[in-house]
Amino acid sequence: MMEMAGELTGWAFWLPLIWAVLIALAVFFYVCMDGFDLGIGILFPFMRDKSERDVAVNSVAPVWDGNETWLVLGGGGLLAVFPLAYAVVLPALYIPLILMLLALIFRGVAFEMRFRAENNTQQMWWDRSFSWGSMIAAFSQGVALGAFVQGIQVEGRAYAGGWWDWLSPFSVLTGVALIIGYGLLGACWLLWKTEGALHRRAVALAWPFAVGTVVAILLVSAIMPFLQPAFAERWLTFPNLLYAAPVPLLVALIIWRFFHALAEDTGRGGLVDARPFLLALGLFALSYAGLGVSMWPMIVPPAFDIWQAAAPPASQSFLLVGAAVLIPIILAYTGYVYWIFRGKVTNETGYH
Repeated sequence: MMEMAGELTGWAFWLPLIWAVLIALAVFFYVCMDGFDLGIGILFPFMRDKSERDVAVNSVAPVWDGNETWLVLGGGGLLAVFPLAYAVVLPALYIPLILMLLALIFRGVAFEMRFRAENNTQQMWWDRSFSWGSMIAAFSQGVALGAFVQGIQVEGRAYAGGWWDWLSPFSVLTGVALIIGYGLLGACWLLWKTEGALHRRAVALAWPFAVGTVVAILLVSAIMPFLQPAFAERWLTFPNLLYAAPVPLLVALIIWRFFHALAEDTGRGGLVDARPFLLALGLFALSYAGLGVSMWPMIVPPAFDIWQAAAPPASQSFLLVGAAVLIPIILAYTGYVYWIFRGKVTNETGYH
């Protein structure tokens, strides 16, 4: 694969590289931003009081729709720029991806309808729907990731596996791991954005979800090198392991700082309350970096790299012009919305 990349020059080499970075960033932004509001739904069963659930939902109400913009950008970019990867990956992951989309739709309806419930019974069912939709969406994303990482069977330029190849012990593990990880992001978001009893509940929930996330990272990290020969070469052979070593070392540092920040929580607000959330995002970022170290430059492991799966340079150049205009607008709008709705959320006053 790298031999082919070495034969390319100019834009034929750089355009797929630029687009791979852009799509990877879009997926990461989606995981971070939609992860914490999916996490709110995952935490719903632990919130017994309706007022707490209302505050939790209100804390993400201004941003949750915009968060999913990055999912559209990542999926659309994959279709337009790496059509071969899209044509192979989509049939391999039809079932978990369809489940994810249905769960997101179901969750979106519940998000709005829970505020229109006419009695406690309706409220209970809409809350359950919001929670179930969040859990199924998170689990489906994790399963899809696990199935993608463990390898997709390809013959020629087409998917050659079966309907259920995506379902394996490893993909179930990554599905459960993402539920736990999103739950951690949701708890840390509430720790940052709320006060009083809900803030204290968020701190209490963050501890077990943090421990679960660390255990999940360790399990996935221990299994991944044995899924593909290329993964083992990156992590277990010399001198590659020296180049990859900063990732697990930084993960250990972030974990230590996270638990330290959680133990020091005082509910004072501002950046003090934001530290666990930012450190949890750092943990996700490093885990994502570890995935990149394992897979680079494959886009359909183990069959195709980014250059083999890329569209013609003319198409990539045309789309890059549009991305150069669109992405800064999305970033500016997203930053503006988060700035406008900064501060704590309460049941009586909303944002303040």
